[in-house]
Amino acid sequence: MDRGAAGGLHKEEEEEHFYDCQESLQPPHLKQEDQEEEKREESRQEPDGSADFHNKTLTPSERRNTERETGGGGKGEEIHRLREEKGEGEQEESEKVNGEEQRENNLQEEQEESQKEEEQEESGSELKEEQQEVSHEEQRENGLQEEQTADEESDSELKEDVMKEIDDEYLKEVEKELTEEEKESRRQQSLALKETGNAHFKAQEWAESEWSYTEALSICPVNFSRDRAVLFSNRAAARLHLGLKDTALSDCSRAIELDPDYLRALLRRAELYEQTDKLDEALEDYKKVLDQDPNHRAARQACMRLPQQIQERNEKLKEEMMGKLKDLGNMVLRPFGLSTNNFQVNQDTATGSYSINFVQNPNNNNR
Repeated sequence: MDRGAAGGLHKEEEEEHFYDCQESLQPPHLKQEDQEEEKREESRQEPDGSADFHNKTLTPSERRNTERETGGGGKGEEIHRLREEKGEGEQEESEKVNGEEQRENNLQEEQEESQKEEEQEESGSELKEEQQEVSHEEQRENGLQEEQTADEESDSELKEDVMKEIDDEYLKEVEKELTEEEKESRRQQSLALKETGNAHFKAQEWAESEWSYTEALSICPVNFSRDRAVLFSNRAAARLHLGLKDTALSDCSRAIELDPDYLRALLRRAELYEQTDKLDEALEDYKKVLDQDPNHRAARQACMRLPQQIQERNEKLKEEMMGKLKDLGNMVLRPFGLSTNNFQVNQDTATGSYSINFVQNPNNNNR
């Protein structure tokens, strides 16, 4: 074959290859490699020349085309591996974030529980402190009450001791062992206390004067009855200003027992009787005062005033009594269709006695 024919044939082959779009784009060295690969594939076929129709052998260009369509064998696997790693990384990151959030939530719950426990401890400690304060306050109050009770007991014991000393029989027993000089010394002490009481009385210090007279009575010998009568009468005056009318009456009576002719004690007791609405007793004492001193102005006025008051009081009491008796009689007679109006009470002016007459129709008689 000459060069011209060979050149024309070579030119035709190049044109054929130019129109093969899949292979024409390959570089020359790749095209040669493809040819060699095709020869090797043909040599691997069976001796009878038949190929396995189940396993179709792809040419290198077909494999590259397939790889380009599927993204390339190794490259696709690499991308798939990268995607899996990325997914695993994102999952790990998500799990990490979730773990952080869970730890934060747990930490927050622990802080809240710790705060609640601290608040409970604080409230418990405050409650304990309040209970301790209340307990201390109760103890202080109990202590004060005990002290007050002890003071009252000591005062009552002191008063009992004083009353024992004032009791004439008790003093007589004590004074049996005293000499006359000792009795006189005790009398002088009681007189000094009486003067102290008089000073308090003039200063209107009633409680202090009452106590001074009481101390004087506790040491004044029994045989000095006149001195003791004065002390009882003076203490009655102090107790009258303190509003202790019952004990003041008792002191006046004891003074009169020691000295029946003690005019001032009689007059004070009469005034106390009148103030306590014991008008009959007051009138009797005023009469005794007039027996000793007919010119006593206050006693004379009282003897003129009290009889009328006693009569008015008796009439008032009688009316109240008759009213109560009438109510009682009406309650008893009501079941029988009667009342106290069916009975007329008439007083005899000559004798002062009463007579009762039955009246059938009291309303007709009134007409």
